[in-house]
Amino acid sequence: MAIKRIHHVAYRCNDAKETVEFYRDMLGMDFQLAIAENEVPSTKAPDPYMHVFLDAGQGNVLAFFELPNAPKMGRDINTPEWVQHIAFEVESMDELLTAKAKLEDAGIDVLGPVNHTIFESIYFFDPNGHRMELAAQTAKPGMMEELKRVAPLMLDEWAITKKAPDHAAWLHNGANFDEHSFLGDK
Repeated sequence: MAIKRIHHVAYRCNDAKETVEFYRDMLGMDFQLAIAENEVPSTKAPDPYMHVFLDAGQGNVLAFFELPNAPKMGRDINTPEWVQHIAFEVESMDELLTAKAKLEDAGIDVLGPVNHTIFESIYFFDPNGHRMELAAQTAKPGMMEELKRVAPLMLDEWAITKKAPDHAAWLHNGANFDEHSFLGDK
């Protein structure tokens, strides 16, 4: 089997119309289609829903379900808010800062930009309480390759210690990245 791409990612929303308007007007996503049924096709449960689909760019689709007969939407209280989020890439830092200003002008609280060394991000919540991230790539040559190289080593160490490995400490400790000192066999 070879996965081609993500067909869509679906989340729940409080109000389908409000959600479509937010993603269309604040993030520039095109409203693609809506599917509404009074019965769930997979389970045959009598549960009306509105399922909306938005184009998140390059064939990526973000979808939402409004479930009017279900209990009020909540979130996983055992997981910090910063963990579960949807991140979208923008073209440049200028575009990231423009998006931040647009969101703030609309009365939305925005955190950041936060420098993650390989990208910078802003964070905010959609009308449903889903955390969103917009990110602009800032990686220097060699950084992504080095992160890919050490990823298996880091995962193996984490599996044993449950403590952050230092293979990529340069991401957060302010150390200079010199691609020539990192790449290659170690």
